[in-house]
Amino acid sequence: MVRSAKVKSAKTGAKITGAKLRCEGTLERELWARGFCAVAGVDEVGRGSLFGAVFAAAVILSADRPIRGLNDSKQLDADRREVLSERIRERAVACSIAAVDAAAIDRINIYQASRQAMKLAVEQLSPMADFLLIDAVPLELRIPQRPIIHGDARCQAIAAASIIAKVQRDACMRVWDEVYPQYGLANHKGYNTPEHLHALEQHGPTPLHRLSFEPVRSRSLFPVDYDGQLELFAMEASACR
Repeated sequence: MVRSAKVKSAKTGAKITGAKLRCEGTLERELWARGFCAVAGVDEVGRGSLFGAVFAAAVILSADRPIRGLNDSKQLDADRREVLSERIRERAVACSIAAVDAAAIDRINIYQASRQAMKLAVEQLSPMADFLLIDAVPLELRIPQRPIIHGDARCQAIAAASIIAKVQRDACMRVWDEVYPQYGLANHKGYNTPEHLHALEQHGPTPLHRLSFEPVRSRSLFPVDYDGQLELFAMEASACR
């Protein structure tokens, strides 16, 4: 998938008007040539959702086992994501997924929760990464790194991370759809759609909704009770593994 945008060069930071974003392995090859052996792509998914955890993944691709068709997960249909997710897991040197639940999102905000999920995913890699390519957001890790604007559409390692994180989160939403069938979570994955908003109007939010987010907050009858939700969030973590 190729798209036009006004972006900054990953190397110079200069703006490029009308640049065509191609998902390539150029950055990985440059880093391998410089002696880095475990270059990890890192990305998160579910940041704008109204329900559940934000997920992140880290993937170290193999120079010897390339994967065709990697791209930003949002540009791929569900079937293609599933196929690529399996190939990534089979061919990557290492991959890991982490999640930060809705209670933490409400407590520390979605930006910090996304960074925490990405940091956890990197820390779980085995072997450990020696360089990070990250979709836009810098991480507080003592590993050399390069945040890249629109990284999931420009860098294969980041695209791979976005794909496996998206597939895992979608699977989690299908599990929770069985628990809360009235919300249609399997269809909209917790995002702000007319179907979801109608369900919130009819039933109010569940304890797994992000109660600090609008339009959830205005539909909640009770203040956020973090301690009272621990059992449910433990359930969520178990269901989504």
